[in-house]
Amino acid sequence: MVGTVLVVSGLVTVAWGSWRGYGAARSALAPLVREGDPTRTLIEASQPLHARSRVRLAARHVLLAMAWVCVSMYGLYLLTVGLAGPA
Repeated sequence: MVGTVLVVSGLVTVAWGSWRGYGAARSALAPLVREGDPTRTLIEASQPLHARSRVRLAARHVLLAMAWVCVSMYGLYLLTVGLAGPA
């Protein structure tokens, strides 16, 4: 019974973490791929790299994507423990 609960919760966690990680990674690349407003692009080009809003937004989304991948990996751990059975 406990093994079944671990397997089901592991599968749900893997699916949810993978989906959210994919979404966060996709949104991390969007500000960097788009050209954006020419005036804003010129203003941001004069700023240091760490002060640019697109770079900060992309970095925030990358960290969020990595956190969701960690959640997904925890789901894989739950799945492994559930399939291993009693020790």
